[in-house]
Amino acid sequence: MKITVLLFAQYREVVGAGEIELELESDATVGDAVETLRGLPGFAALPDAPAVAVNRQYASPDHVLCPDDEVALIPPVAGG
Repeated sequence: MKITVLLFAQYREVVGAGEIELELESDATVGDAVETLRGLPGFAALPDAPAVAVNRQYASPDHVLCPDDEVALIPPVAGG
């Protein structure tokens, strides 16, 4: 199945794009998507458990993805 991964802030800068398409197995989870991303250039430094949203809702690593889902990697935010 194909999903769209949205990238923001530092993730976008490292990859040089605001979104990428990712091909996954039909029963893939958010955790599977993160592991697949780690194998791509620029993604090796992803945190162990990055914040992820699926279709604009925060999702856990065991959330099962569906074809055409929109997955957003939420970068860490600092503030004061």
